[in-house]
Amino acid sequence: MAERSTAAVDVADNSGEQSLTAQADQSTADGVANNRERDTDKDEAQESTGADGSGKTSPPELHSGHKLARRYRLEECVTRLDGFSSWRAVDEKLRRAVGVHILPADHSRARSVLAAARSSALLGDPRFVQVLDAVEENDVVYVVHEWLPDATELTTLLAAGPLEVYDAYQMVSQTAAAMAAAHREGLAHLRLNPNAVLRTSTGQWRIRGLAVNAALRGISSDTPQRTDTESIGALLYAALTQRWPYESDAYGLSGLPKDIGLIPPDQVRAGVHRGLSELAMRALANDGATASRHESPCTTPEELVKAIGEMPRIRPPEPAFATPPDYQRTTYQQGTYGRPAPRPGVTQPTQVPPPPLQSRTGKALKWAVSALLIAALGLGSWQLADALLDQGGTSDDTNQTQTTDGDDKNAKKPASGKPVAISGVQDFDPLGSDGSENPEDVAKVYDGDPGTYWQTSYYESADFGRLKQGVGVILDLGKSQRVGKVTVSFVGNTSVELRAAPGDAGVQPTTPDAYTKVAEGSGSTVTLEPKKAVTSRYLLVWLTELPVQADDGKWRGRVADIKVTS
Repeated sequence: MAERSTAAVDVADNSGEQSLTAQADQSTADGVANNRERDTDKDEAQESTGADGSGKTSPPELHSGHKLARRYRLEECVTRLDGFSSWRAVDEKLRRAVGVHILPADHSRARSVLAAARSSALLGDPRFVQVLDAVEENDVVYVVHEWLPDATELTTLLAAGPLEVYDAYQMVSQTAAAMAAAHREGLAHLRLNPNAVLRTSTGQWRIRGLAVNAALRGISSDTPQRTDTESIGALLYAALTQRWPYESDAYGLSGLPKDIGLIPPDQVRAGVHRGLSELAMRALANDGATASRHESPCTTPEELVKAIGEMPRIRPPEPAFATPPDYQRTTYQQGTYGRPAPRPGVTQPTQVPPPPLQSRTGKALKWAVSALLIAALGLGSWQLADALLDQGGTSDDTNQTQTTDGDDKNAKKPASGKPVAISGVQDFDPLGSDGSENPEDVAKVYDGDPGTYWQTSYYESADFGRLKQGVGVILDLGKSQRVGKVTVSFVGNTSVELRAAPGDAGVQPTTPDAYTKVAEGSGSTVTLEPKKAVTSRYLLVWLTELPVQADDGKWRGRVADIKVTS
């Protein structure tokens, strides 16, 4: 069996020492209880006393209630380790929960921690837990990062059992893509383990501690891409089997039996997806252990992303609907209310319906009804004949041309709702980094084919991951003309606004505020009809809230068709 790198595994041998991780309650910035997010690896409290002497530096004497920069109030210490401490805190200025790493300014790793935090903050990728501040102040260095009270660690998820196939596929796909993006910017994690991977309440996966967690512990690697790739393989292995792919136990998971080496996940547990099992082995066994299966190893996150893309896509499970209970007949029946229920075993007498009217009064009533029917039939026949005679007398005048007075109130109004041709469209993303969103597909919004669509980039939530207010497409009608309504067909329920440029605008406006909102709506087919008459050449279909797409689980906007009528 090939030798495997253990730089990314970082399994702590505590030798009886216990982590000083505090047991936190579930409060947030406003004092409301929520599912808490553990900040660091509580089951990896390993003291590092390397050549740099960092273990000799004492952590600052801090306590609950202490404030940093008169803004961040420390609430609870969740880790105290190796000269630094990690806290759950409250940003009193913005009234939100945050996480804070604190270490003395003279700590041997203080400079590297500051550099790692500032580099991670510049990445700005929403798939990572964001660094909000990195400061040296009053002989203390502290790093402030997001706190996600609605997120759950992979460690906690695996405590309940292996992940479902689709969840494991989403986890490895999103984690590999995020790390590939980080490595393109020269950033590595080096501490990618189940405590560092979180699933939010919306089903998105996020990574915390990019570069910072390794800098806090003085971890480095000569092959950072290979280290992170092997870590992703270990995460997938654990997600599929609920076992850690090494002999040592870690993160609440049992390791593999000793002396058997690394075996594929589908040999550890029955029912494991074969494609994901091979993917985990390709990421873990980087020295050719998978050569017998004719699969090349993946040594970088980019190669892992490519390998995932070559797999058949794993679809989400069909929603399960509960079987409705059998219909229960009530004891109440019409005409029996208030009557005692029959006793079992007693035959009830059958009620015989009353006989038809046989008395003299009944016979007279029948004759009277018959006479009325005959009279009504005769009257109707006479009126029909009279109408036919009147029509014959006036048929000679049907060829005469009728004239109407110009002031006649009954004159027909000119027809409305005529189609307005769209002479051109353009994607519109003024708030994005590159100012465009798939411009090569934007013409599909008016090609008349409902099976094609233009789509936005993917985001981490319906509100564009809180990165921007919206995106859209601009319609050029060729000239300024009256707009009665715009009908937009989407893939998935989407919130949208119709905005119009001024009627005298000679050039296309380039900012959202230059367009006036005239209508809004939401749904899969939305009719945007201004309350007042609108005359314009340039219309902006502005998407403000995105749906999650079933085929890839991403938040995307997809516009299939747009029609404009006068």
